[in-house]
Amino acid sequence: MLQLARILYALISTTLAGTAVIIALVTGYDTLVPIVIAAAVGFVLAIPATWVIARALLQR
Repeated sequence: MLQLARILYALISTTLAGTAVIIALVTGYDTLVPIVIAAAVGFVLAIPATWVIARALLQR
């Protein structure tokens, strides 16, 4: 499961971080600190999302 989670995390974390950065930019936060915080939030939120998705894939 750890191998699958690693691969999924690489995909999910970049997607969530990119989405969070785009949301930050669209809402007008265009300086360095809000963009870095948005990216960090995306990477952190990807951890439980990866765990749930990996577990769901392995149960099938």
